[in-house]
Order: sequence, then C-alpha cells, then structure tokens
Amino acid sequence: MSSRAPFLSQIEQNYPHLSKGHKRIADYILRDYDKAAFMTAAALGEAVGVSESTVVRFAAENGWRGYPELQKYLQEMIRSRLTSIQRLQASNVKLSNDKIMENAMNADAEMIRRTLEQTSREEFKCVVDAIRKAEHIYIQGTRSSAALANFLALNMNILHPGVVYVDAFSASQTYEQLLRINEHDMCIAISFPRYSKRTITALRFARDRGACAVAITDTLRSPIAALSHHVLLACCDAVSFVDSLVAPMSLINALLAACARAQGDNVYDTLRDLEGIWTQYEIYADMGSEKQ
Repeated sequence: MSSRAPFLSQIEQNYPHLSKGHKRIADYILRDYDKAAFMTAAALGEAVGVSESTVVRFAAENGWRGYPELQKYLQEMIRSRLTSIQRLQASNVKLSNDKIMENAMNADAEMIRRTLEQTSREEFKCVVDAIRKAEHIYIQGTRSSAALANFLALNMNILHPGVVYVDAFSASQTYEQLLRINEHDMCIAISFPRYSKRTITALRFARDRGACAVAITDTLRSPIAALSHHVLLACCDAVSFVDSLVAPMSLINALLAACARAQGDNVYDTLRDLEGIWTQYEIYADMGSEKQ
C-alpha cells in the first residue's frame, strides 16, 4: 500500500490543472494535512490567502459533497498516524489561547453527542445480552485505553461474577491471563488511536479460542473492529497531545447502567452485601463524623 493516502495522491496528479487559488490550498494540504484537518474552511482560506468560498469550491471540485466531508476524511486519515507532537500542534489550531477551557469542554460535549448519534442501539443491546450470557468476561486495554478498561472491569465485577481484568506488563503475561478463555466467554477490547498492537493480537487470540469478541473503538475501520462480533463506537478526537476519552467513558457508563438494569433485583442484593463490607472495613471516609 502506498504511504501516501489516495486523496493526497489524487491532488498531486491533478495539480497541473488546478487554478492558482486551488494550488495554494493543495500546497498547504500536501505539506500540512495534519493541521488542515482541524481548520475550518475560513481558517484554511486565511492561511493560504484565498476566500472561504474558494476552499469550499476546492472540496467540491475534488469529489466531496462539501468541505466538512473533506475535513472529516483528513481527520480519519491522520488520527492513527499522528505523533504526540503532531497532536499538540493540531490541537493548537483548534483551541484559541483565550478560550482553551471553553473550547476543550465544548469539544468533549460534541463528541458525546456524536457518539449518541452513531452508536447502534441494536449492537448495544446485543452486547448487553452477550455479557449476561458469558461465563467469564475478559476486559483489556493498554496505554491510554487501560484507564477505560480498568474502570469497566472494576464496575462490571459488581454485576458479573466472572470478570477478568487483563492487566499485564508483557505480552507473555497477557496470554497467560487469557489462557483459559473459551467459547463460553467474552473478550471486550478497548482501543483508540494510536491503536495498540498488543490489544489487537490479544483480541485475535481470544477470538481464535472461540470467545465472543467485542470492540469499543472509534470507527469500523479500527483494526479491532474487524476482529469483533460486536462493535460499539465512540468518538475520540485529539483535544491536546492526547485523545479525549470523555465519550468512550460515557458509553461505558451507559453499558454498565444497561447491564445493571438487565439484572433486575439481583443487583440490589449484591450492592447491599458490598455496602456492609465497605462499612465494616471502613473503606470510605465517614463525612458525617467530620468536624464542621
């Protein structure tokens, strides 16, 4: 496969036939497509010295329904390739210096909204049902996704007696923890750009052993989506040098809530037992005893 994305190669081929203004846009995209992906049409036009309408026409004349579609393509193309330095540079294009907090939090809210729109309700219900039927649930995620996997495993353990959090520092430990997985079990893999090779190979191992494979990821083009029986999608765009995990966490919260609802009154019995243990062993601080 060529190291150049098909669209960039297309621009290079069409370059001699472009107008002067369109050549300026093409030059910028070919040189700094990682920045262009996060710029509005107006910002891109200002950067290269053309009007916003010229940028919109450039997108339309190169096969896109509009500039937003071109921008989305560029974002998807680069997300799994960006280094942490490139992520920070791209985020600086999106976040103005005087409204960083507002812009970052609004971006998170927008990702939750998009996740709600794109996640299949049918797939969501199928995953909840599969969790209920599974004898063991193996949950894995590495690097930044490890926080999501740990959170899911910690709370799923309250709802299901057979939860295994695949917490390993080496490849051998990963497969040792997955050693007994079989067709009666489930493996939930969580991975977002940049995708972890260990998560991919571990999920393939679990599926080869007959387990139900579930991916929580950002797109159907994700390498773990292709290995999975069920896929839950959550938006995860770069807000700074790391990706925002707000939308994936919200999706996981919804999954836990649905699993709790599916258990009916059984979950209340479990929680009553836990509350007794937490109280007996003083797990949490008693705020009522604090001096005012």
